[in-house]
Amino acid sequence: MFGMGSFPARAKSREPVALHAHAMDNLRFIRETMEQAGSFTAVPGMGGMLMGLSALCAAVVAARQQTLERWLAVWVGEALVAVLIGAVTATRKARAGKASLLSGPGRKFALGLVPSIFVAALLTYVLHRAGLYAIIPGIWLLLYGTGILSAGAFSVPVVPVMGVCFMALGAMALFCPLAWAHLFLAAGFGGLHLVFGGLIAARYGG
Repeated sequence: MFGMGSFPARAKSREPVALHAHAMDNLRFIRETMEQAGSFTAVPGMGGMLMGLSALCAAVVAARQQTLERWLAVWVGEALVAVLIGAVTATRKARAGKASLLSGPGRKFALGLVPSIFVAALLTYVLHRAGLYAIIPGIWLLLYGTGILSAGAFSVPVVPVMGVCFMALGAMALFCPLAWAHLFLAAGFGGLHLVFGGLIAARYGG
């Protein structure tokens, strides 16, 4: 009787150990998940630098065009190249960080940025038809900066700062002559992408 009654006591003594181990496993999983989420910023630093380089090349080519239509075509082509660079490098960064680009930070960043890009494209078409080329560079910089600022709420602190810089540059471009357009666009899409892309790559990887 005495020997048989000792078994339940042993089983009960093992329960706290099992619960403790289970709790530690859960905490370890939560910690690793948070570290992975924090390491993926949804913004590719190297991609930003590549976009900056392509924008500087586009500024040189656009400045040599003889008509405004060709000037606009160069920058529209550059926008498409930049989107491709951003998509490819963001996908590579997500894979490296073992995160999904279509969920979490990547999805939130896209939802914050895409509406501004769509509005910029729509306004570009309208302003082109109206012949109001002088305000197009300012509109591009302002809307892109607005999108980055909104999307940056779901990323690292340096990203919203980049958005504010784009907006400030766009505000100045609105009040300057069209002859200065390639300078503002080069400073924004070229210079700011290079500077902030380098910061993101150095501090947050990718």
